[in-house]
Amino acid sequence: MISRPHDSHRSGGAAVKTPELVILLSPSGDVVGTTPKATVHGPQTPLHLAFSSYVFDNLDRLLVTRRALEKRTWPGVLTNTCCGHPAPGEDFREAITRRLQEELGLQAGPIELALPTFRYRCVMDDGTVENEICPVFFTRTSGAFQINPEEVAEAFWLPWSTFVDDVMSGALTISPWARLQVEQLRTLGPSPRNWPSASDDELPAAARQIRTITAE
Repeated sequence: MISRPHDSHRSGGAAVKTPELVILLSPSGDVVGTTPKATVHGPQTPLHLAFSSYVFDNLDRLLVTRRALEKRTWPGVLTNTCCGHPAPGEDFREAITRRLQEELGLQAGPIELALPTFRYRCVMDDGTVENEICPVFFTRTSGAFQINPEEVAEAFWLPWSTFVDDVMSGALTISPWARLQVEQLRTLGPSPRNWPSASDDELPAAARQIRTITAE
């Protein structure tokens, strides 16, 4: 049985939420198992699969978000539009569509691949580690957003050129993964509307294996 986030079953008349799972990876990017998201982050966080997404409007403005204060990692920190983890049996674009709707009430346009092999490891002041293979995607929307306060503390539109300049100069403090991503994304060109779309063939091995993963 494929386990999706927010699935539930009933026990004694009460709904029981299925734990959200993340996909564990080998150093080479192959799937080696799953583990509950609630317990994956700590001083020895194992390598796991994630994604980052950047949502733009027709004026090349980026939707910047501040992570909710209840987040386990980097609470209250500004970052790119949306991050998350694909569930067992769920491909990246399905996961991005789901998380944009859950976190921001957004219906995005076609989702394009920008950085297929992005990978990082960073450590919080308290020793908590993020350790992810995290392909980066981008898309556009013309709709309004509505934040889910359990996930997002605030969100606002900022011209991409301003965002890049402020991040690179240190005037804007953002999550460490977004800072690394911006360094690479700006090499694709000044306007996101002209960025090349990478091939899915460049994604890590897990992207080809993800549809076969099941979890009880």
